Amino acid sequence: MSQSFLQVQGLGKRYAGRDGRPQPPVFENIDFQIDKGQFVCVIGHSGCGKTTILNVLAGIDDSNEGIVIMDGREVAGPSLERGVVFQAHALLPWLTALQNVEFGVRSRWPAYNREQVRVHSQRYLDMVGLGHAAGKKPCELSGGMKQRVGIARAFAIQPKMLLLDEPFGALDALTRGAIQDELRAIVQETRQTVFMITHDVDEAILLSDRILLMSAGPYARIAESVTVDLPRDRTRASLHHEPRYYDIRNHLVDFLVDKAHHKE
Repeated sequence: MSQSFLQVQGLGKRYAGRDGRPQPPVFENIDFQIDKGQFVCVIGHSGCGKTTILNVLAGIDDSNEGIVIMDGREVAGPSLERGVVFQAHALLPWLTALQNVEFGVRSRWPAYNREQVRVHSQRYLDMVGLGHAAGKKPCELSGGMKQRVGIARAFAIQPKMLLLDEPFGALDALTRGAIQDELRAIVQETRQTVFMITHDVDEAILLSDRILLMSAGPYARIAESVTVDLPRDRTRASLHHEPRYYDIRNHLVDFLVDKAHHKE
């Protein structure tokens, strides 16, 4: 049997207190795998270490224990092989939307000439529906448009894995829904491997192939992995008509309300 594309083994994280003594671990014994092309969401209460796990996968934070292996190589430090989109858009304010995307593209392909960079970057802006806003700076864009630029920038470097930290959390419901549909369409087209943090149960069911449920911290762990066995071409409009939708949703809500704080 072949190994999974991403393997997380025995991950643990603890911080030192003000007196220098180690505190109880935020999470411990975190083990999970993600297959290539799979979309995995993680859900859990605040404080269970979801963002820390994502940062470890991105190579921008270290764990105290365990190892992360992606595509046969240990993750050690940031890499253009992993694209990250945070809740805050993190765009460079002095650059236009197109230039923000180009910034990453030039880093990924330093041998590209100016026209190659522009064409490649424009393609991904078009993909998120922002081709018309290529010349606008972040201050001229709405919150949803800024997040679209961030998503375009992450996809444009063609990473092996995309890491999303509640990228739609600050958006209004209509904008959030529209970008969810766009993201799902792009992921299906590119067959991108995705690890995403969300607090939104319906968002997780809509987007993911599998949902990891984390117990509450400290000593948080992966309590359960839920397979979303719904048609992959599902949309927000069709989701509520799927017979299995309410079974999955009720199971997730039941965990968050009654089981996340329960320790074995």
